[in-house]
Amino acid sequence: MTEHIGHSTDNPAQNVTFASHGGTAHGYLAVPESGSGPGVVVIQEWWGLTDHIVDVTNRLAAEGFVALAPDLYGGRTTHDSDEAGSLMAELPVQQAATDLGGAVQYLLEHEAVTSETVGAIGFCMGGGFVLVLAAQQPDKVSAAVPFYGVLSEDYPSFGQLTAAVQGHFGRDDEMADPASVEQLAQRIERESGRAPEIHQYPAGHAFFNDENHMGTYDAEQAGIAWDRATSFLRERVT
Repeated sequence: MTEHIGHSTDNPAQNVTFASHGGTAHGYLAVPESGSGPGVVVIQEWWGLTDHIVDVTNRLAAEGFVALAPDLYGGRTTHDSDEAGSLMAELPVQQAATDLGGAVQYLLEHEAVTSETVGAIGFCMGGGFVLVLAAQQPDKVSAAVPFYGVLSEDYPSFGQLTAAVQGHFGRDDEMADPASVEQLAQRIERESGRAPEIHQYPAGHAFFNDENHMGTYDAEQAGIAWDRATSFLRERVT
C-alpha cells in the first residue's frame, strides 16, 4: 500500500512532509502490503522526483521495504538535460544533505519501520548523495547503494563512513567512467577502511532508468543490478 500523509502540494509525487533542520521537507513514501519493513531512503536523479523515482520507491515497497524518496527540488522536474544540469548545480550539497538527514530520521521514527538503521539507494546525482549521506550519518545508515553516482563537486571525507557500500556503474558511462569509479572505490577504502562492492555493467550512464531520457536504458542489466541491490539492502538493513 502507499501511505498518504500531510499533502503539501498538488504534486502527487509529494505525499508526506517531514521536519528538516527546523523547516519542512517533502517526499514520497511507500509502505509494503505487510504494513511494515526495513527503511530505505531513495534519492532522485538530476531530473527531480519523477515518475521513475516514484516507481522505484513503489518497487522497493513491493520488495518489503518502507521506502521514502525526498523531493530535493521542491516539486520541480525536467526531461531536459541542460535544465537538469542547472538544477543539480544550483542545489546546495549541504541543504540537500540536511533534507536527506531529515528523511532518515523520519523513517527511523515511523511506526512501519522495523529496522534500527536505514539503507540508501540513489541514481546519478542521487547516487552521489547516497555516499554523502552515509558519510554524514554513520550511526543511522547501514547500507549505501549508489547507481552511477556523480556530484557537482568533490566528495567530502569518507572518514566516518561505516555503511556497507554496493555500487553499480556502466562501463560505457562517460559521466562516471571506469577509471573514476576505481579512484572513488580506492578513496572510500582508504578513508573508511571498508572496501566497497563495485559492479560494472556493459552499459552506459542511467542504464537503470526505464524512462530512457538518455537512450541508454538496458532492461537486462537493470534487472541484474536490481536483484543485487535489493538482496544487499535486505541483508544489510536491520
